Amino acid sequence: MNMLLLAIAAAVLAIIYGVVQTQRLMSASAGTEKMQEIASAIQEGANAYLKRQYTTIGIVGIAVCVLIAVFLGWQVALGFAIGAILSGAAGFIGMLVSVRANVRTTQAASTSLAAGLAVAFRSGAVTGMLVAGLALLGVAGYYWVLTGPMGLVLGSDETGRIIIDSLVALGFGASLISIFARLGGGIFTKGADVGGDMVGKIEAGIPEDDPRNAATIADNVGDNVGDCAGMAADLFETYAVTVVATMVLAAIFFTGELASTMVLYPLMIGAACIVTSIVGTFFVSLGKGTNVMGALYKGLIVAGVLSIGALWLVTDYTIGMGDIAEVNGKMITGMNLFWSGIIGLVVTAAIIWVTEYYTGTEYRPVKSVAKASESGHGTNVIQGLAVSLESTALPALIIIGGILGTYTLAGLFGIAISVTTMLALAGLIVALDAFGPVTDNAGGIAEMAGLDESVRNTTDTLDAVGNTTKAVTKGYAIGSAGLGALVLFAAYTTDVEHLLGIEPNFSLENPYVIVGLLFGGLLPYLFGGMSMMAVGRAATAVVAEVRRQFKEIPGIMEYKAKPDYGRAVDILTKAAIREMIVPSLLPVLSPIVLYFAINAIAGQAQALAAVGAMLLGVIVNGLFVAVSMTVGGGAWDNAKKYIEDGNHGGKGSEAHKASVTGDTVGDPYKDTAGPAVNPMIKITNIVALLLLAFLAH
Repeated sequence: MNMLLLAIAAAVLAIIYGVVQTQRLMSASAGTEKMQEIASAIQEGANAYLKRQYTTIGIVGIAVCVLIAVFLGWQVALGFAIGAILSGAAGFIGMLVSVRANVRTTQAASTSLAAGLAVAFRSGAVTGMLVAGLALLGVAGYYWVLTGPMGLVLGSDETGRIIIDSLVALGFGASLISIFARLGGGIFTKGADVGGDMVGKIEAGIPEDDPRNAATIADNVGDNVGDCAGMAADLFETYAVTVVATMVLAAIFFTGELASTMVLYPLMIGAACIVTSIVGTFFVSLGKGTNVMGALYKGLIVAGVLSIGALWLVTDYTIGMGDIAEVNGKMITGMNLFWSGIIGLVVTAAIIWVTEYYTGTEYRPVKSVAKASESGHGTNVIQGLAVSLESTALPALIIIGGILGTYTLAGLFGIAISVTTMLALAGLIVALDAFGPVTDNAGGIAEMAGLDESVRNTTDTLDAVGNTTKAVTKGYAIGSAGLGALVLFAAYTTDVEHLLGIEPNFSLENPYVIVGLLFGGLLPYLFGGMSMMAVGRAATAVVAEVRRQFKEIPGIMEYKAKPDYGRAVDILTKAAIREMIVPSLLPVLSPIVLYFAINAIAGQAQALAAVGAMLLGVIVNGLFVAVSMTVGGGAWDNAKKYIEDGNHGGKGSEAHKASVTGDTVGDPYKDTAGPAVNPMIKITNIVALLLLAFLAH
């Protein structure tokens, strides 16, 4: 119990850190009255969107919660509610902080690059630590409630099952909110971005974030509700789901007092890495140089190195470094679990490096897309697609190496511990991601407020790095989601035998396994296609509205009249809420529909095999689709920025026009469809676990 309280204390420490840093952030100058007016419009738009989105999600969530209570019990329903509420809170708080940090970053950037970096990163660190803190508090806190005040016992078949089902439901609640937030926010932000660019940049020839464009405020709102609130909910869910999956495997693989101890081990890893992440945030500083990416990585490297020592201490304190138990013919030792965690940290570093390589302006992939833009729009799109496809190879090889290494050391539980350690640094990773939308907004505010060009140059420097950090963190989230889903799949196959007494048959000679693989494989593509089309429809509505305002409101181009920004925000809000429902329900309903369809044809054993194969199809194809879209979109975006920095003819050149087209294609790739595949992979696996709980109930 002492270990559980330590985990809860670390979660509370992360929340306290977030509160203190928020107070420091709010004490910074918010700039001129004009800057504050623009920031206020962004805040109002973001608040209006999220309130309407969460109202819609709340209706769906309440219905799901009631169904869970009826079929699985009130403790399981309470777990779902805790996961959903905390995931929503993580996203909402992240948005509240970012829409107040943007104008303060602009003001700080007017004094120096180092000051702008400090304010933007501090706001990201608030979001990051709150995500990690709330996720760990939710899982550890509810586990304490289940085993303390409720008096449930992990080793007992009936009450132990309630504990596991309740924790899985907590992960499901987080996942459901995450996929809605990711997809809805992505449709909003890219509808605004694509629509605004098509009319503003391409047709009217005005700069990005020009106040004459009616979609400008909506674009800045979208950065916060998509990249900040969406990513916060996404990584909250990934963190919670991974820890829960590891705890579930511990409860299945081990028995008696040992099971209770092993269940606490992932919580202790998360607790220790929250402390190391907080320490790492204090090492992010520019110093006398101008390498913004290097300054951010300094904090990440410090946290990673400290986490190695922390992982050793936690392992030795919790379970010892010697033999623990034999699982599936393999002796699990504390030392092997420690090395599994180290592999998780190495995989994290490798995926971050590969993603930066494919999206950084100083490397071959982005430069090749920029070079291809000289030939025209078509060659830009061809090269961008080629880079997006190529970018899947190295992450896949890294994950393969991680799986083989950890499985050799400690079997499936070793894989679970490696993913838990990867996610333990989520607080700092989210900080890097939330840095992106804040700096993007800061540049928009500088442009709309008519500040000196030097301020915009400073915010552009920060924004270019922000584009890379957003891509890097999405790559990290996708890689950890793929490995986390593998852990969930392991829990599914073990549960089929443990709960239902059926040994799953995944032989390729079984036609129902092939059916499941194909069905699962199509889901990421169908989901991605639906997401892209949703952005296209939202962008079309924005294009029509911006064109209408240029035509019907005289004086906009001469700065004699203001566009109706609120109208564009309202159009996108309605479109995003409407468009997110059906794609979000696709991964929720697919395992259930497939199970009952195959069960009616061939019986329960074949249905369970088909669902298991479906999960494999979703994991494999989802990983490649998500990486390809996310990294490819980042390469297109930074190729445009590379040209805007004066290369290949600079702004206004034919190459620049072609790069804008490529960026327009890449926007929904990297900020809507790709990132939303990440929670989609996990929610499919979690629903399958809850389906087993229902069948065994």
